[in-house]
Amino acid sequence: MKRLNRWREADINRKLLARVIVLSRAVAERLGRVPVFMEVCGTHTVAISRTGLRNLLSGHMELRSGPGCPVCVTDAGDIEQMIMLARVPEVTVTTFGDMMRVPGHAASLEEERARGAQVQVVYSPADAVELAEAQPDRQVVFLGVGFETTAPTVAVALSRAVEKKLPNFSIYSAHKIVPPVMRVLLQDPDLAVDGFILPGHVCAVTGRAPFDFIAGEFGLPAVITGFEPLDILSSVYRLLEQILSGEPLVTNGYTRVVRETGNREARAVMNRYFKPVDASWRGFGTVPGSGLQLRDRFRDYDAACRFHLPAPVYTVRAGCRCGDLLRGKITPRQCPLFAAACTPARPVGPCMVSSEGACAAYYQYERNNS
Repeated sequence: MKRLNRWREADINRKLLARVIVLSRAVAERLGRVPVFMEVCGTHTVAISRTGLRNLLSGHMELRSGPGCPVCVTDAGDIEQMIMLARVPEVTVTTFGDMMRVPGHAASLEEERARGAQVQVVYSPADAVELAEAQPDRQVVFLGVGFETTAPTVAVALSRAVEKKLPNFSIYSAHKIVPPVMRVLLQDPDLAVDGFILPGHVCAVTGRAPFDFIAGEFGLPAVITGFEPLDILSSVYRLLEQILSGEPLVTNGYTRVVRETGNREARAVMNRYFKPVDASWRGFGTVPGSGLQLRDRFRDYDAACRFHLPAPVYTVRAGCRCGDLLRGKITPRQCPLFAAACTPARPVGPCMVSSEGACAAYYQYERNNS
């Protein structure tokens, strides 16, 4: 705890902030504009808003949000199929709380529960396995939403269900892998970003190397970092240094958590039960090799197969610009619905629902900033 408190010491943060501002001026002079950095983690988005870093750095650089919120990037078609599952009479849908209020075409999971559907919030996929064991007369479906950080825990839960031979447990997998969508993002000729703040949680599993292509192929710097103000300021400082040096690298600034090779055990259990597949992302369409589907030998535990879900029919809600936000095209304030037609009480899109959504973070911490 003493070590963590050091990362929060005001004096250290103030001194580093001053150094960042000085360096950012030199970069702005070099570029002819302020630098633009993108964070690719919802926890970073919230931390930047909550601590006031975006406001403190305003005028010196721009910090934009990317596809770092797993609930936000879940495709509208997946949301519709999750709602279809909730409407099956013998099914109990289990999910993390963030998914409950994500608007579908005509309803949300929360609204389906109000109409009598069995939808239950759990805090771990293991809770869903326990529920299936306790209620053998119900089909329990866990909604798997998350990145490389979440998928291994779901795989462990599935291993328990397989070991117990539970015939009434299944998973709807909407898991995503981050590096492939980063590649698609970087291939966008309209992307105006000078560097990336990479997700510490994801990299704790993947390690650094899967992101090397950002510098190697696209010539942009990227820094893996943690979630304290000092972490984020340190990552920005490193990005600025790399721009001035003209030598872009992908570096690990979160060495107290992220190892060079990541977590082999987590990847092994994930790879045992899941295989990479093409997947649809909100705002991106189909991204090759960016999803995780249960391997064929575990097909019996795949909810989409077990319940023969049809292709969803839906339309994206008019005016919602979550997709543009996730691609770094706009900030929340540039969406005409933000803080007007779309609020946490009445969300139009998932970016206002999730605790890691950029719109929710801006609304809670920054909507009154000029």
